Amino acid sequence: MELSDNARFVEIVLFLENEPLSAERFMKMTGLSHKEVLEALGELSEHYFSEKHGMVLVQSAETWQFIPANDMHEKLRYCYGRKVDKRLSNAARETLSIIAYSQPITRREIDNIRGVVSDTILRILREREYIKVVGRKDVSGHPCLYGTTKKFLYEFGLPSISALPKLNEVDRQRFEEQEIQEKEEGEDD
Repeated sequence: MELSDNARFVEIVLFLENEPLSAERFMKMTGLSHKEVLEALGELSEHYFSEKHGMVLVQSAETWQFIPANDMHEKLRYCYGRKVDKRLSNAARETLSIIAYSQPITRREIDNIRGVVSDTILRILREREYIKVVGRKDVSGHPCLYGTTKKFLYEFGLPSISALPKLNEVDRQRFEEQEIQEKEEGEDD
């Protein structure tokens, strides 16, 4: 399959930028129209899907990026050495899911839901860029409000936060009761 000039141009930009790019960013960088960018990305998606390549084109949260093909991971690990294991602990996963389902949320609200202090976990999640400060709560002390990032969506394969699995009825009630309790405590402060 021979790629059009626009698809080849978009392919080069994706390769050189080495980060997720939106259609708007492609338009600014290449001078192509929105339609031309989407057609080029569609052509690239088909090309990289139909033939075996070392990279695959993935779309997540309205951005596109090249990543290594799954069957290349072992060879890459050999070439580049074993990286530090960055898997999340159970506590980090728990904290991340609380933030994802309740955002924006303060550290104190997270601590109350978990029943333990979460400072260290929040620092780790911020360092790994899964969460970020999205504002300040309008209460005494103006505590930071946390929310998830685009990297969180990308790493967990979600196109948007609305694609999170739905909570079962028991979990949903627990979160709602906790939010009501937090609001009442915030009013008492």
